[in-house]
Amino acid sequence: MATIIYTHTDEAPLLATYSFLPIVQAYAARAGVDVETRDISLAGRIIAQFPERLTDEQRIDDALAELGALAKTPEANIIKLPNISASIPQLKAAVKELQDKGYDLPDYPENPQTDEDRDVRARYDKVKGSAVNPVLREGNSDRRAPASVKNYAKTHPHRMGAWSSDSRTNVATMGQRDFFSNELSVVLPADDTLTIKHVGADGTETILKEGMKVLAGEVVDGTFMDVAALRRFLTEQIARAKADDVLFSVHLKATMMKVSDPIIFGHVVQAFFPTLFEQYGEQLAAAGISPNDGLGALLNAVAALPEGDAIKAAVDAGLADGPRMAMVDSDRGITNLHVPSDVIIDASMPAMIRTSGHMWGPDGNEDDTLAVIPDSSYAGVYQTVIDDCRANGAFDPSTMGSVPNVGLMAQAAEEYGSHDKTFEVPAAGRVQVVNSAGDVLIEHEVQPGDIWRACQTKDAPIRDWVKLAVTRARASSTPAVFWLDENRAHDANLIAKVKEYLPEHDTDGLTIEIMPPAEATAYSLERIRRGEDTISVTGNVLRDYNTDLFPILELGTSAKMLSVVPLMNGGGLFETGAGGSAPKHVQQLVKENYLRWDSLGEFFALVPSLELYAEQAGTPGAKVLAAALDRATETFLNEDKSPTRRLGGIDNRGSHFYLALYWAQELARQTDDAELAAAFEPLAASLASAEQAIVDELLAVQGSPADIGGYYQPDDAKASEVMRPSKTLNEALASLG
Repeated sequence: MATIIYTHTDEAPLLATYSFLPIVQAYAARAGVDVETRDISLAGRIIAQFPERLTDEQRIDDALAELGALAKTPEANIIKLPNISASIPQLKAAVKELQDKGYDLPDYPENPQTDEDRDVRARYDKVKGSAVNPVLREGNSDRRAPASVKNYAKTHPHRMGAWSSDSRTNVATMGQRDFFSNELSVVLPADDTLTIKHVGADGTETILKEGMKVLAGEVVDGTFMDVAALRRFLTEQIARAKADDVLFSVHLKATMMKVSDPIIFGHVVQAFFPTLFEQYGEQLAAAGISPNDGLGALLNAVAALPEGDAIKAAVDAGLADGPRMAMVDSDRGITNLHVPSDVIIDASMPAMIRTSGHMWGPDGNEDDTLAVIPDSSYAGVYQTVIDDCRANGAFDPSTMGSVPNVGLMAQAAEEYGSHDKTFEVPAAGRVQVVNSAGDVLIEHEVQPGDIWRACQTKDAPIRDWVKLAVTRARASSTPAVFWLDENRAHDANLIAKVKEYLPEHDTDGLTIEIMPPAEATAYSLERIRRGEDTISVTGNVLRDYNTDLFPILELGTSAKMLSVVPLMNGGGLFETGAGGSAPKHVQQLVKENYLRWDSLGEFFALVPSLELYAEQAGTPGAKVLAAALDRATETFLNEDKSPTRRLGGIDNRGSHFYLALYWAQELARQTDDAELAAAFEPLAASLASAEQAIVDELLAVQGSPADIGGYYQPDDAKASEVMRPSKTLNEALASLG
């Protein structure tokens, strides 16, 4: 039986679900549409890994595995809300919260010594980072701003900071001895099973990964970051930021790149505080305190050490001696290096560019910054945008064009599929990728501490990606540019495949180009300033970067994008927008019962999901629901009913009420289904007449603390009570029957 699966996830999107999903289910049920939930939250994923340690009441099924299997079938119809891409500190915090609630979960083993420790670590590793996305994404990505959103942004342009031609903001990147420059890539001629091994200087062989299955035509890459070169680079950039008197900031993806980037982050912490680690490095390591977890975790942990006060003094001295550091929260002293998941490159860089090229300094004021992006694979994209703004000023949302994206991500394509093939090199020697015949396909000379990784990109997703790019270019009559650099080993192999597969499609009259990322950025920016659109056709990581960068500049947020994943075996996955500053939203709700999260992405995702359901189930009412919701969303935007930014205005719950009102009104007046119109006519009337009463009930709860029963695992009853405070609205929905 056809079903829409609405995922139960994390943080602000989860809290919004407690308010919005009852509306969706009430409307859907009236039209014969089945909507169910599955728990793929971080807490849910953790609990599912340890059934033997839990009571019958505590155990839950592995919903992610279930949805992963569903995503490979034509019956799939999944609405995926943003979930936590768990960093190690977030994982540890979630485990602690669950332990406090009575779940017999083991601690996360930082340095596993026993088989049991290694088993526990392996289970936790399954839920770290972006564990959800590779499982569900059995298709490539089609992300674009709906016309209603783009039109709204033009008539209600968001604020953009002014740029100065003498701005000293720049990107610093390695350019050599990094992942980009060290990359080697091969295309497999036949199905095979590969092994990754380390061969020590003395000839000792250590298997790093075996049983790595590959298919004919698959692209396999290997590369590494030279950590000695990284440390020299970081030391130079810290000195440069101080000499130039700009803020120092580092921008990584320590959540999605859950092995490599936390290690790089740890090196940044050590490079910024060299004296601290020279004096106390051994004591910190002995206490299990890792710089990879960030300065915040270090400061919290050293309180229990005999040298705690001296270590804190060394941190203060390091902050005083170094350049001024960019801040996450200057009021609370939260620096750029406090938490690895606080400064995520795809959100932090666009926000900085939008704000005059500024970040916040320790004094609470904005200033120019040196944005350190160690690997040079995509750093040039941001430098190109900065140079353009320095030369031409800030972009104008009321006139600028758009950069939709077609992203290669199916079946864990590219770097985001590298987690289980990334290693911190234990000793000097060579890392090799070897086929089943014993032939060495890829080999690198490495030193202790170097970060080596491999990734795979299967041929079928590449072929599907090319098809989707041509389809989108044809549908929108928009130029499409493949962002690929022939000087990068992986990209060179993709360029060959793109050139092989493009002739399979009708490209007459279409403009389809292949350009390196920085050049493609400049081309797209030139068109943007003329009000023209350009489709960026990118790999997996650039998909993430571009679908934040351009929407944040164009729309003010990436949460307002339509994100459709046409699954390769049929069916659809509909993603609802980025997580962004969701943690701050939760903190605000708990503090003052106000949720600023904007659910517009859910509104957009629900429309194509309902349209697909109509096809899958032969339920015409689902199509009527979709069309009415589409019109209601446009009214919602035109009436400016998104959450306001402060107490006293409507928040997320108020925005849901207005969406429900406009949706009911559209259903009541539509002529395609008289029975549905008759069912929704009284609801539309009652919601309209009770508008002020409902708004008053929603506003009345603001300003006081809210108890949701947990951050990573809210209590359902408490969270529902907090997120559904209008008795009038709840009774009106119940009247649908």
